[in-house]
Amino acid sequence: MPQLPDTGYRPTSDELASVQAWFADYDAAAARRDIERMADLAVFPLNLVSDDSTGSGASAQWDREQFVRTMTEVMGDGGEDTTFESVRTPVFLGPAMAVVFSDSTMTAGGTTRQLRYADILVKRDGRWAFQTMLQNGWGDNLR
Repeated sequence: MPQLPDTGYRPTSDELASVQAWFADYDAAAARRDIERMADLAVFPLNLVSDDSTGSGASAQWDREQFVRTMTEVMGDGGEDTTFESVRTPVFLGPAMAVVFSDSTMTAGGTTRQLRYADILVKRDGRWAFQTMLQNGWGDNLR
């Protein structure tokens, strides 16, 4: 495992497990294309950060309606099985904030794609939710 930045906060094993459980829930919803459940796991407005096809940075804020609409378009109608295999590396900034780096393999319709991205999770009322999504290559969709 790579050396993680020292943020001054040391998460407990329960905190680490709770982040992994959150991602298991989110990945299962994504595999089922349960966009509403995916939205339930977010804090809106949701921040999105990416780069576009020209290499320029791009960002946006989406409300729930925009998230559901866009993710429905991106993920399709569910006519093919989708699986995810992911390695998550959470970096806790405190007990209620974590930046989680993901290296994922997504397989859909016989096509496999490698993904690397990061999410910022916040804990509210004892439950994790994603508040910011960071991934390269989506910026043209954010303008």
